[in-house]
Amino acid sequence: MKTVDIAVIGAGPAGAAAAIQAARNGSSVVVFDKAPYGRDKVCGDGLTPRAVGALNELKIDMSDAHSIQGLRMIANRTRRQLDWPDTSRFPRHGAVWPRKRLDAALIDAAGEAGAVIHWETEANPVLEGNRVVGVETRDDQWKTGLVIVATGAPGNVARSLGAVRVEGEPFGLAIRTYVESPRHADRFLEATLTMRDGNGRSVPGYGWIFPAGDGTVNIGVGALSTMKGFKDLNLNNLLDIYYEQVKDEWELGPYLERPRAWRLPMTTRARHGPGWVAIGDAAGLINPMNGEGIDYGLESGMLAADLFAEDPATAPDRYDNLIGERFDGFLRTGRRFSFLIGHPWILNAGLRLAVGTQAIADITLKVMGNLVDSETPGAAGRVLRTADKLLQWLDPVLRRTRA
Repeated sequence: MKTVDIAVIGAGPAGAAAAIQAARNGSSVVVFDKAPYGRDKVCGDGLTPRAVGALNELKIDMSDAHSIQGLRMIANRTRRQLDWPDTSRFPRHGAVWPRKRLDAALIDAAGEAGAVIHWETEANPVLEGNRVVGVETRDDQWKTGLVIVATGAPGNVARSLGAVRVEGEPFGLAIRTYVESPRHADRFLEATLTMRDGNGRSVPGYGWIFPAGDGTVNIGVGALSTMKGFKDLNLNNLLDIYYEQVKDEWELGPYLERPRAWRLPMTTRARHGPGWVAIGDAAGLINPMNGEGIDYGLESGMLAADLFAEDPATAPDRYDNLIGERFDGFLRTGRRFSFLIGHPWILNAGLRLAVGTQAIADITLKVMGNLVDSETPGAAGRVLRTADKLLQWLDPVLRRTRA
């Protein structure tokens, strides 16, 4: 039996951020991941200004990333190209950083800070009653003060702790690949908000091109589960349709690898308990209106580590409370909004509004950039708080009439 302050299960951005912060705080940390070092994680690779702010706080060298100035939103024939806004909390630029390189930079920083990383090692929580008291692998067992679950979309570890998706709530699916493009150094992310499948049905989601600055762009599409016929939606076909729409303008080459899909969990039944917390995707911290969660993963990982350093005994409960105060209102509004846009006529009318005027487009930009939460001042914050109250009243109707 070995003893360590914190065990982190999962070496993605959320787990690595927790390990970096914990080690720098003076905690002893061990990290486990089933994959080998240098594994690629399927993702859109886009980093919001919020994510860049978190990486700056972690003192991660981002010279390898491609800097992004703003977002180009397309809805039917309307295009709006907007710079990321000035805020008091986040930098005015995002980035595109392929996950293979981003994840390596983060976990390398965790190792340099003092965390011990075990690759190709499956770890599971050890429980005494309802309390997590450590982790075990095939060969060893560790006694811990806190187990941090950073396993992404729920798997065996999350299920063993009850951190599973809430049935009936929205979730997302996405697919991406890489292609060569002479516009690979473009400084704007591009999102096409009006998507239709092969049957002409409107899809609540968007297609994206994220220029990586290395000769390639990340191209993909994502969709929400609230649309009628979601179970029959063919993501490969949807990606092919989007590719044909943008191929000429971006001078796209053929797919460089087989498109890969992934699930976007947007809820969880539990994100903490005695002796453990879940962070990032494992905690359902994904914006339903854009499918982005790297920034929330980084922030939640750092928060869990800091709270443990302050008081290990109260860290799980305080973590759950603070995450709830910071994100629950906005994410709840997003989930309820996804029921609305599951109806094609509401979706199409909403998209015309979202980019129809500069004022509304500015708010849409902040939502798509994860720049809105319970602490957001100004028009965007007021609009989201008002929407939360309105959608709370409409929620029973939305669920009864879901597409």
